[in-house]
Amino acid sequence: MSNTHEINLNEMITESRNDLTLSIDEVSTLEMLEIINGEDKKVALAVEKVIPEIAKAVDKIVEAFKIGGRLIYAGAGTSGRLGILDASECPPTFGTKPEQVVGLIAGGHTAIFKAVENAEDNLELGKSDLEALNFNKNDVLVGIAASGRTPYVQGAVQYAKSLGATTVFLGCNPAGILASMVDISIAPVVGAEVITGSSRLKAGTAQKLVLNMLTTGSMIRSGKVYGNLMVDVEATNKKLVIRQQKIVIDATGCSEEEAIAALIQSNRHCKTAIVMILSGVNAQEAKQLLKKHNGFVRQALNEVLNQI
Repeated sequence: MSNTHEINLNEMITESRNDLTLSIDEVSTLEMLEIINGEDKKVALAVEKVIPEIAKAVDKIVEAFKIGGRLIYAGAGTSGRLGILDASECPPTFGTKPEQVVGLIAGGHTAIFKAVENAEDNLELGKSDLEALNFNKNDVLVGIAASGRTPYVQGAVQYAKSLGATTVFLGCNPAGILASMVDISIAPVVGAEVITGSSRLKAGTAQKLVLNMLTTGSMIRSGKVYGNLMVDVEATNKKLVIRQQKIVIDATGCSEEEAIAALIQSNRHCKTAIVMILSGVNAQEAKQLLKKHNGFVRQALNEVLNQI
């Protein structure tokens, strides 16, 4: 693989100068922060315009999960760190296995904390990092690059496409080479940054919002949420033990004592406890119902309640 695309900062929206912040170093602290906040307000509106593309990506991710596929993020610098952050939140929030959503960053673990020289410019590294994960056609790759051109991400995308996997671009330069390489391009246009070229600001915020949607949407569509409750949350600390109890109470209207008893009987599995309380079945029967309906609480309940 070779990267034939020269870097032209003048062509990148994220590298343009912001006319509204030309004097940001001369104003008061309050005015400075109001300017930053004013620019940040534009981000959600930019993301709103690409929701159709985000929806397409969510549906592809859900399809992948159904056949044992994974969601893999690949990025460099801030983009890579954001992918890792989103991936790391999935196991505690949704009870997923750590390998179901994975974040890769150019330069590996060291690059999470400090820049690794030239790592993002290495096309082959993007490919080799995917190979190390045994990436396959059942997986979905989301290449994250605010600039739309990062060679590391290009290498990962090229390799994923060669295997027939679904590829997604997430960045803030819709004219970047990556947008034309993938199956689905998600490119919210947030405009010039407050500080020229500092894409950890509005571009980073936009990417974080989209990443939230990708995993949250995919998990909802995979039965990890009942109503608006995170019913697959794992009780890994005292706060989450109490949260589990609150989830069961909110879902069923039961007492705290009933919630605690059901959670104990279900080996601290919120879904099972909820089905037990709302349908009157025991823990084993509730688990079987959930398994039959691929973990969807509502469908499991409907089967029991419709028979009454």
